[in-house]
Amino acid sequence: MVLAFPQTYMNDSGLSVAALMRRHGVDDLRKVVIVHDELDLPVGRVKLKIGGGTAGHNGLKSIQAHVHDNGFVRVRIGVDKPAGKRQGADHVLRRPGKADKEALDVAVEIAADAVEAILNEGPEAAMNRFNARPE
Repeated sequence: MVLAFPQTYMNDSGLSVAALMRRHGVDDLRKVVIVHDELDLPVGRVKLKIGGGTAGHNGLKSIQAHVHDNGFVRVRIGVDKPAGKRQGADHVLRRPGKADKEALDVAVEIAADAVEAILNEGPEAAMNRFNARPE
């Protein structure tokens, strides 16, 4: 297992992911797990997914562009949609309120457990376990 925290801007995440895949000889995208924020989930909700669209997430767009596929495993941490007219980028870059911070702290622990389950049990078994959790 290799744990990486890219030093690129989020919008250039694909540069780091592609370089790590080359460096470690990874040719199966199902062995790549991306943990990211997700506007389409309520704050603190954690869901796993294999492949799919980017939902406008620029980091995911970059990864797909650089690895030429979308078949990687995702651990999605809900941050909810922005209120009012605020843009998604402004929403995810602001400091969360106290209640949201507490929910996100718990979500990060759940996400770490999910990554461990993906490694130990495989993505499908981990998806069955974590996606079935109550909201």
